[in-house]
Amino acid sequence: MGLETSPGLQLAIEQIRFAREYTLSLLDTIPEQRWFEQPAGAPTCVAWQVGHLAMAQYGLCLFRIRGRAEADLTLMSSAFRKKFSRGTTPDPDPATNPEVSEIRGVFQRVYQQSLEEMAGYTDAVLRESVDPPWAVQATKLGCLLFCSHHEMIHAGQLGLLRRLLGLGPVR
Repeated sequence: MGLETSPGLQLAIEQIRFAREYTLSLLDTIPEQRWFEQPAGAPTCVAWQVGHLAMAQYGLCLFRIRGRAEADLTLMSSAFRKKFSRGTTPDPDPATNPEVSEIRGVFQRVYQQSLEEMAGYTDAVLRESVDPPWAVQATKLGCLLFCSHHEMIHAGQLGLLRRLLGLGPVR
């Protein structure tokens, strides 16, 4: 008999997948050579947004659920995590940032690892509380549900950056 996914976990997985598909639909329309441009008046750039989303998904879907694992070193470096953590200042200088291919690689690896591990999370684990909560519901399931909301917030910022870079609406 196979492992059955709880409705709450299934919802979280579906929302995370939807948010990622939407984010990728935006990123696919932004030339990678423009990822470090910081338009006038904008306090951020595409590269920082994507790096931040990777770091945040790691925190919400992996670290806050099961702690740090040795395999996490293959997902992203400590320097990467520190560069894109909450409260950091986006730096539009390509020379002081990871290359776009590395940012995209971390973004994809963390997403894939999150989906893989989420499939095995039990209801008992997901009911465990977390502090600080980073979600409406101060549980590990709340962290998973917030992950998609957080990504959609940043997708909005990516959409605005697209327009500030002079790119037309996504069709």
